[in-house]
Amino acid sequence: MDWYDRESAASQRAFKRLKVLQLAAAAMVPVAASVHAPVWITGGLGALVVVVEGMQQLGQYQQNWTNYRSTCEALKHEKYLFLAGAGHYHGADEPERMLAERIEGLVSQEHAKWTATREESPARGERPLPSVEDDPAPRS
Repeated sequence: MDWYDRESAASQRAFKRLKVLQLAAAAMVPVAASVHAPVWITGGLGALVVVVEGMQQLGQYQQNWTNYRSTCEALKHEKYLFLAGAGHYHGADEPERMLAERIEGLVSQEHAKWTATREESPARGERPLPSVEDDPAPRS
């Protein structure tokens, strides 16, 4: 639980810091243009917006923040039900085994979500390249 709590907080901080930087740079672009700042400043601010968005997409900070927080809260819920002997644990023959199985299920679900966010997929609006097997006309 502590790991999920720490990682959720770290991802939240990273996401918010990057987003504030991105918003500030984006807001400065029209200001720089209106005061006739050198082109490299206006262009640099625009480039910074793109780079920061790329960092956010690569790091998946917002998704990690919400996924880790959700898993942490679900683990806490199981902990309190187990300690109180309530819910699924009320009258269970082997509550420790049940706790271990339920915790493993939660962690496995979180891992599956994490893996899914990292799978490579084509950009929006793009089609994946066809494989050789998809080629209808063999070349000679």
